[in-house]
Amino acid sequence: MSSPPVLRIERLRKTYGDRTVLRDLDLTVEAHDVVCLIGASGSGKSTLLRCIDLLEPTQDGTIWFEGQDVSDPRVDARAVRKRIGVVFQAYNLFPHLTVLDNVMLAPRKVHGLSADQARARATELLEQFGLADKADAHPDRLSGGQQQRAAVVRALATSPSLLLLDEVTAALDPLLVGEVLEILRRLAEQGTTMVLATHEMGFARDVATKVCFLDDGCVLEEGSPAAMFSAPREQRTRQFLRRIL
Repeated sequence: MSSPPVLRIERLRKTYGDRTVLRDLDLTVEAHDVVCLIGASGSGKSTLLRCIDLLEPTQDGTIWFEGQDVSDPRVDARAVRKRIGVVFQAYNLFPHLTVLDNVMLAPRKVHGLSADQARARATELLEQFGLADKADAHPDRLSGGQQQRAAVVRALATSPSLLLLDEVTAALDPLLVGEVLEILRRLAEQGTTMVLATHEMGFARDVATKVCFLDDGCVLEEGSPAAMFSAPREQRTRQFLRRIL
């Protein structure tokens, strides 16, 4: 029997008061997929990522993660989050800790690794992604691109089954965007399963295995990058791509 998808979402609904942010949203993510969520601001991309990580309660629908219904209110959300890495637009590094200590924190406090085990894992990742010389620096001594790279490394330190990234280049100077996207390209080549909200259409075209266009809280259209960027079926998708490209 084949393994279940890493993530399967069926008819997800999320509201804030009278406002519906996600409506009957469906999404499937297989192992090693790189799924790019595109769409205008307010289309529901960030809210979807927060719902997947159980940071937001949902009103209806089901979220299956590694074969488990994690939308069940009885589920241990902390245990689910142990298997998901998240990188937000704001770096959210702890300013009083060095880069090395930031990366070591979750493996030690959440996953119970010893200090030596956590340090070895963190050092390996920092070397792999070109931050070894910044291990003892505090975040305010790093450029924006370096801080975001450190945030990605921190998310990888727990060896997550799924990596969620929310507009991780949006707050960066255009000159620094490339170094963060290069890390994501390398992760894709290594088979990391990722779902990312992005406005970087070049990255989505070159690296994604699937592109999903969100409109008014639902996945209006999805497909391969070649299909989505060359011949989108929906008029709303065509209008968005014409505007952003």
